[in-house]
Amino acid sequence: MPFTAKRCGVNFSPPSVVVIYEDQDTGKKRKRVIPVRNFSQFSDCSKAAERLKHNARHRDYLESVSLSQLEKLHLLLRDHLRGLTLEQSLAALRDEDPNDEDLNKLSDEELARRKAQMDTVFERNRKQKGDPDFVYDVEVEFTEVESQGACSWDNDGSDDGF
Repeated sequence: MPFTAKRCGVNFSPPSVVVIYEDQDTGKKRKRVIPVRNFSQFSDCSKAAERLKHNARHRDYLESVSLSQLEKLHLLLRDHLRGLTLEQSLAALRDEDPNDEDLNKLSDEELARRKAQMDTVFERNRKQKGDPDFVYDVEVEFTEVESQGACSWDNDGSDDGF
């Protein structure tokens, strides 16, 4: 990989992605402005980010940039085209709490994005065998359930079919 991306950002006018990268051969830092073409307020951000990442002209410069980062940059561009300010758009990206919303009401694009975020959080919090604080057999006592009391269907005693 001859180029390593150091920073990424967006220009709103004209809509473009800005990549500051380091040339591994010379050691110099350079800036590349990549125009975002055929993008509107109704565009699919994940497909646009994937299309940009796999573009033959920009592939080498965006190789070290994650697809989720490019998708977030496209979301910022789309929110700007919809009339939101940068602060509103960043707040919306920051405040995405999966516990606050009904995932059944989301579009397929938004649902896929939320699932990818959940997978990222899961992988970050996951304990594996090589981790220093890994414990094989964890037993947890849930006292909150006992304090709520038992339900009536727990005590009916009809285990006939099972």
